Amino acid sequence: MAEERLFNVGKIVNTHGVSGEVRVWPQTDFPDVRFKAGNRLLLIPPDTGEPVTVEIETAREQKNVFVVKLKGYDDINQVEKLKGWELKVGEADRAPLSEGEYYVRDIVGCNVVTEDGESLGTITDILTPGANDVWVVKRPVGKELLLPVIDDVVRDVDVAAKTVKVHLMEGLL
Repeated sequence: MAEERLFNVGKIVNTHGVSGEVRVWPQTDFPDVRFKAGNRLLLIPPDTGEPVTVEIETAREQKNVFVVKLKGYDDINQVEKLKGWELKVGEADRAPLSEGEYYVRDIVGCNVVTEDGESLGTITDILTPGANDVWVVKRPVGKELLLPVIDDVVRDVDVAAKTVKVHLMEGLL
């Protein structure tokens, strides 16, 4: 059976106080969902040790990190060894997205084709310069193509088929 893919949601960077709280650097777009009381996460050691399932007891945001209390970890001695451990979720626990929103890992690697069926290349990166994202397309020949992610350009995204259909506005190529 294939091993389930795991996705980072945070990393324990330090302890906080003496009552077993840890400081977690969030690595997710959904920290309020991931660190909500009662939520279960996988705690992964930095070496090849066994993952541990943990439950969030409490969490609060504090200066770009989350102070998290894990159920069953009640003093600093229990959490001191957790520094550097990662918090992850499985594929089944991915947060649902609204229509027109996609995970980076679902978009990178997609083939880009025009409305006429001409292949333009493969998406290799996503830039977030401001008002809208920009998908970087590696062309078979020539410079990279920068596609603004706007309705006038992106016509259809088929994540399952790893295909993005676009309308090339004047000046994009």
